[in-house]
Amino acid sequence: MYPCFMGTQKKSTAPEQQVMTIGQVAKLAGTGIETIRFYEREGLIDEPPRRESGYRQYTLDVVTRLAFIKRAQELGFSLKEISELLALKLHPEASCAEVKQRAEAKVTDIETKIRDLQRMKKALMGLIGSCVSSQPVTECPILEAFGTRGK
Repeated sequence: MYPCFMGTQKKSTAPEQQVMTIGQVAKLAGTGIETIRFYEREGLIDEPPRRESGYRQYTLDVVTRLAFIKRAQELGFSLKEISELLALKLHPEASCAEVKQRAEAKVTDIETKIRDLQRMKKALMGLIGSCVSSQPVTECPILEAFGTRGK
């Protein structure tokens, strides 16, 4: 089993912390610059301090946070759900059980989507089977089925 890892985002004041531009962070994280700015606006990552020139100063912690967000998205979590997971990390009274509960809810959601996709596939396969390729498009049973409900 994997331990609960939330990808904490710490504001480091340590001088040895490498400072990067948004472009460098985007490259390291495998994401776009606009995605990073969007995540800042949505509160998924903190807006970093700026240099006197106005350029944002990012640290490696942001790359870690972006990797967490990206992986959670790959596993089906929405940005709202990811935000909730990250918020749990900030509450010392929160437990791994709360994270587990959200992951289990996501599995249930995925299973529902799989059933829906299987139902759609079965319906489409039936329509494909009723199609006679030599018929004119005006008599296409697939197109006709799209125009009716509950068949």
